[in-house]
Amino acid sequence: MSQNARWEDIFSINRVGREKLKEEVRSGFQRDFDRLIFSSAFRRLQNKTQVFPLPGSTFVHNRLTHSLEVASVGRSLGKIVGSYIADNDLGHAKNGDAAEANAGAGEFYRYELSNVIAAACLAHDIGNPAFGHSGEKALSAWFIEHKAIQSFFSPGEWADLINFEGNANAFRILTHTFKGKLPGGFGLTYTTLASILKYPCDATAVGSSAHRKKYGFFQSEQENFLEVAGALHMIRDNGATPAQTRAASPQAFFRHPFVYLTEAADDICYQVIDVEDAHRLGILEKGEAQELLMNLMRSIGRPTDNMDRVGKTVAGIGDANEKIAYLRARCINTLTLQAADVFIENRDKILNGAFNSTLIKTINKAFHALDAIEALSVDRIYNHESVIQIEIAGYHVMSALLDAFVPPLLKTVPDARDKKMIRLIPDQFLDMGESSSPYQKVRCALDYISGMTDLYATELYRKLKGIDIPLHR
Repeated sequence: MSQNARWEDIFSINRVGREKLKEEVRSGFQRDFDRLIFSSAFRRLQNKTQVFPLPGSTFVHNRLTHSLEVASVGRSLGKIVGSYIADNDLGHAKNGDAAEANAGAGEFYRYELSNVIAAACLAHDIGNPAFGHSGEKALSAWFIEHKAIQSFFSPGEWADLINFEGNANAFRILTHTFKGKLPGGFGLTYTTLASILKYPCDATAVGSSAHRKKYGFFQSEQENFLEVAGALHMIRDNGATPAQTRAASPQAFFRHPFVYLTEAADDICYQVIDVEDAHRLGILEKGEAQELLMNLMRSIGRPTDNMDRVGKTVAGIGDANEKIAYLRARCINTLTLQAADVFIENRDKILNGAFNSTLIKTINKAFHALDAIEALSVDRIYNHESVIQIEIAGYHVMSALLDAFVPPLLKTVPDARDKKMIRLIPDQFLDMGESSSPYQKVRCALDYISGMTDLYATELYRKLKGIDIPLHR
């Protein structure tokens, strides 16, 4: 994007590492969605913690069910916003190439933006390791605690390692050519990839702005990121701190507009659905959960939310879980419509990189609709005993796995035990040779460990510690 950017210039059917696909029954953007749905990386999300420990008899959300629901909300946001842009914001050339381009843009926004956002929503958590955000923190903490190996890495590489980021890992999984796999990773369109880049900067350019709170790509994927950013005319953010200026070539861009829709779908789902899960697990009483959700709708006060009618409907539902499920659906609908309105109202700023907030934060600033839910979530959901227990367990498991795999990879002359440990890493991740840098070698271990499910990581930990002894079958 560039100043005074155009909606016609910020999407592309081109793909990382592959030629443009011919249009067939499914569009390229629909194929992005399908490739993600059928991928093993997406399936593994079913055994990765969302917030609460993976269930016994009570089924709460995991990363996979969360991503599917986010995709549903994202599709709605893409449809609403895309239709508005198609009707109001495209050029009106009457003949020639410009007219053809505008017609193509109209088709994209009216019929394909919803597919792009849905696909991006499926992919948004695909780089998250086991054990939720505590898994990310555990991977980072290991390198911080082993500062003696810092000299092996450049400043940018070390910044990656001591701040493991699931968003950057998602971009790597989706674009990296793993050993024995097809080039360009999943072969997704630039447009879908840009729609997950919430933080389009590297680890050395992290700052206080909304688009630089974290980072979105590892040093190893910088070339792929710049390919996407260049193709979609993303605006470079040149405002670097003195420390960042001293770092080796920090890269930072403003967000692509479509990211705001992906992010809003995610924010809407986890804010509201965590309340539903907490009720199902008995952390919140029915009346408490009901009042939280009713107040959310009251505070925004959309004309479509007739609270008298909502109250009567809730009163007529006998099952407690069904009451909360109904209110959850109504709240998601309210927030989705409101988020679309905020995007449309701020679309010029969003298009030109001047919108330094999120859609949901903007809603909450105006209505304080989520204040009570956020406060309760921090106090009683995210710090619930069961959540803390899984986080602590995750620290132990992930740290032990790094202890097992990283040192052997960094040794110039690995001993017999080290060689056996390296042989446990699947071949697709073990992409290194004699000339591989320490960073490339460590990425092999991180690719393997970060892709593990909660169950697989725990089982491997127990086997390596000798708690469970593998038996021949």
